[in-house]
Amino acid sequence: MGKKILVIEDNRELAQLLELHLKDLSFSVDIALDGVSGIAKAEALSYDLIILDLMLPGLDGLEICKRLRTKSSYVPILMLTSKSSELDRVLGLEIGADDYVTKPFSIMELMARVKAIFRRIDKINQRDNDEKFDIIHVGDMTIDTERRSITINGKSIEVTSKEFDLLLHFARNPERVFTRSQLLDKVWGYGHEGYEHTVNSHINRLRSKIEEDPAKPRFILTVWGVGYKFADFNKQVIDG
Repeated sequence: MGKKILVIEDNRELAQLLELHLKDLSFSVDIALDGVSGIAKAEALSYDLIILDLMLPGLDGLEICKRLRTKSSYVPILMLTSKSSELDRVLGLEIGADDYVTKPFSIMELMARVKAIFRRIDKINQRDNDEKFDIIHVGDMTIDTERRSITINGKSIEVTSKEFDLLLHFARNPERVFTRSQLLDKVWGYGHEGYEHTVNSHINRLRSKIEEDPAKPRFILTVWGVGYKFADFNKQVIDG
């Protein structure tokens, strides 16, 4: 079955042009011309990719992206931004956009970005399929990889899909130090030079959920000047 894409773009001519070219690549395409109908479609139906304009009537692209990233299911988001909105591009990546294209753009560039996102997602999915489902116990934390759930002292912890992926990557590699660029590549499946603070934002949110005192974390530790690592609780028990 072909992949299904939702285009949320208030410029009707541009939306229809994108639809035409995406269909030429055998994708199924839905269009929403404003933010309210766009979020309604995104939440009601299942899509493999959302192409999301930043400036929309009714509800802007940043708010739509933010809402979608609170859901447990993960859908890639390609954001369309204007040349003058550097801050908004940064915010978009921080709250979960997978990539962005700056207007005006060539159709060939956008189609290439779409295909690149699908290649990255397929690679990540293949890697996840190759890894067996298991339950990871780290101190008083339990990570159920099949149910994609986290509990601490028996209490369920609500995290977004990307926060779970980040935590799982750390937990499977205790004591290994990762730079922000490495985490972008391993967890998000891409690198954006200059946007490593996206990792910082996700780690800060994770710490606020899993750490008793986020200022003194037990699980995700900062390695100053390098990046982050996950505590090895087995080593702590032995050394203690």
